[in-house]
Amino acid sequence: MKYLVRIDTGAIDFINSQTAKSRRIIAKHLKALEDDPYPGSSGDKELLNLRPGIHIYRLHIGRSFTAFYEIEERTVFVNELMTIGQAHKKYKGL
Repeated sequence: MKYLVRIDTGAIDFINSQTAKSRRIIAKHLKALEDDPYPGSSGDKELLNLRPGIHIYRLHIGRSFTAFYEIEERTVFVNELMTIGQAHKKYKGL
C-alpha cells in the first residue's frame, strides 16, 4: 500500500531553484517515500527527537540535501527541504 507524499510550497520552491540534475535526484528520493517512509528500510532516514510527542523524520538525499517530514496515517508531509549545510546550522548537527 502506497503513501501519499505531499510537499510544502517552500520545499517546492527550493526544488525548483535547483539544477535539473539535482531536481531529478530529489524527486527520485521523495518518490521513494511512497513505498516506505520509515527508518530501517532503504535510504538514509532517521526519526528525530526535536520535540516531545512530535515525530519528525529526516531524509538525507545524496550528499547534498536534507528533507524533513512527518507521517500521518498514509500521508507523508515534506515540510522542509534544504542543503545539508543549512540543515546542520538550523538543527545543530542532527
